[in-house]
Amino acid sequence: MQKQYSIRELADEFDVTTRTLRFYEEKGLLSPLRTNQMRSYTSADRTRLRLILRGKRLGLSLEESSKIILMYDQRASNDEQLQALVAKIREKRQQLAEQQKDLELMLLDLRDAEERCLDALSNNQNEDVA
Repeated sequence: MQKQYSIRELADEFDVTTRTLRFYEEKGLLSPLRTNQMRSYTSADRTRLRLILRGKRLGLSLEESSKIILMYDQRASNDEQLQALVAKIREKRQQLAEQQKDLELMLLDLRDAEERCLDALSNNQNEDVA
């Protein structure tokens, strides 16, 4: 028999709120068994949750993670799923490299602006003394 997890057990294990789990259920990413108001998650739900959260850490949107997760087929090779993930990782890496360049330019601009302001303050104080 497959291990079952309560909503509280998964929320605590992955440090998310129960509301987050219900949101993922609403989006069709998790599909707990329901008995009245009780939700019972399977090991497959637990794995999907781990993958969703990993995708989030990698900068993937929920939609991007969802598409990749839904490509999984336990009866077949998952090369297509892995290739899609590699493509998304490369895309995110490129975006981050571009953002890093932009941040470096902003830091240079801020340093230049700060130096100009400090020079102006210094010149103003020298004029006040004279």
